[in-house]
Amino acid sequence: MLPRPSLTRRLRMLATAGALLLLAACSTIDRGTPPALERQASWVVLPFANHTETPLAGNRAEAIAQALLHAQDVGAVRRAPSTTQQEALFNAGDSARMNDALNWAREQQVRYALAGTVEEWRYKVGVDGEPAAGVTLQILDVATGDILWSGSGGQSGWSREALSAVAQKLIRKLLQSGLSGAR
Repeated sequence: MLPRPSLTRRLRMLATAGALLLLAACSTIDRGTPPALERQASWVVLPFANHTETPLAGNRAEAIAQALLHAQDVGAVRRAPSTTQQEALFNAGDSARMNDALNWAREQQVRYALAGTVEEWRYKVGVDGEPAAGVTLQILDVATGDILWSGSGGQSGWSREALSAVAQKLIRKLLQSGLSGAR
């Protein structure tokens, strides 16, 4: 006859299993090698393209990215001035908005730009309605327009979690990986 595990040991095993479940959260991130960036350089957040069915998802992701970039203490962070054109569903003018903002950043002599695309921004259909976000970020050299770094990821959360919280976690992970080479 095998001895029964003690209550403490069973609780410890249950806690370990729960922690492993949490660590296996539903997220996927692919990113490039962090570039060597000037830590206190000036930054601009360019208009994010919205490739979702959720109106203004790009604007929401932009606002989160700007706040998180500023929190990384990288230097002055500005948002490109918005045009009178609102982000529309299936907007074909995304590249024109980004080019206009990049030209404005060049005039302002900004060093780096953060560009982005939102691929998913929704609550999944079903009983639980889990939040899901998918974002691609790029760090650009404003003077040349070269892409210095890019990363893409998707993350879903628990049914009672806010979509903005899931997106914030995802964007934070991406930004931290892209900025880890800043000196």
